[in-house]
Amino acid sequence: MAEIILPATPRPPQGTRPARRLRAEGRIPAVVYGLGQDPVTISVGWRELRAALVTEQGVNAIIHLDIEGGERTPTLVKEIQRHKVRRDVLHVDFLRVDLNKTVEVEVPLTLEGEPEAVLSERGVVDQVLTSLLVTAKPADIPSAITVDISGLEIGTPIVVGDLQLPEGVTTSVDPEEAVVTASHSAAAVSEEGEGEAAAEGGDEAPAEDAGDAAEGDGEG
Repeated sequence: MAEIILPATPRPPQGTRPARRLRAEGRIPAVVYGLGQDPVTISVGWRELRAALVTEQGVNAIIHLDIEGGERTPTLVKEIQRHKVRRDVLHVDFLRVDLNKTVEVEVPLTLEGEPEAVLSERGVVDQVLTSLLVTAKPADIPSAITVDISGLEIGTPIVVGDLQLPEGVTTSVDPEEAVVTASHSAAAVSEEGEGEAAAEGGDEAPAEDAGDAAEGDGEG
């Protein structure tokens, strides 16, 4: 797997206006912290950052920051701050990591397979967890964890304990916590209710005609 190297430039701590100027120049303000060392403020090129984040390793890729005047530093992206409307990247937090020690990160959960049993009952699938907190060495962190829902049934959820975690990856999340559930759709429940009501109505004896009842009472 190719090593991801991201050039970075040191910068003094600055306010909003200098940060805007940086972004206008195609650079993103950032900070590097962790491993008991002092935080360092830097800037990175937007194009280079984007390229580093769209590799097969995903958002948890090990990014080696090549900071001018210093050694390359292995990091993980801890947080990306985006503009609320435009979704532009405003700031990035990089966490220094020791490649020989485990870290905790959120890994996306992706669904695969066709839940035939659920579809045959016109049910709906609900993904309760979209990511899972895992512990692993940086090089063992998967880009995503796949959840096979082909055997999913209504009323029987897939839980954390059912997941197949890659070698070297563990999680402290409750094994009974639901990941994916399935239930009857609102339309199916409504139709079932209408069918039951119609069946109950058909079992009832027809009401006696009021006129016939009156004539019957008059005989004798």
